[in-house]
Amino acid sequence: MIVKEILSEELLTLSEVKGILHQIMEERMQNEEELGYELRKAINHADTFSKSSPEKSRELVNKLMTLEKMKPDIAIRIADIMPMTRDELRSLYAKERFTLSDVELDQMLEMVEEAMD
Repeated sequence: MIVKEILSEELLTLSEVKGILHQIMEERMQNEEELGYELRKAINHADTFSKSSPEKSRELVNKLMTLEKMKPDIAIRIADIMPMTRDELRSLYAKERFTLSDVELDQMLEMVEEAMD
């Protein structure tokens, strides 16, 4: 498949990708089309590793984006991984030029815990 141009680009959480892939799968099943190898693998991966619903993951991303030192790609990674400790959060910020205080880390962990419920 040759891509000529990108029309739009949007960061999605793994849970949102899972929802989109399941919609595609349902459409193809209704039309009695066979699912390709790549599509089956992508659906399997999304089912295995997504940890919440698309709505909850997007809500978590939106909450995280209200924080001062948050970037969209890091918020998406946090929603995908759902870190439970400060060390896991610090590892997501390893490439950044700043460090987070314990208060900021605890605030993020509280948001993740709320999304898990």
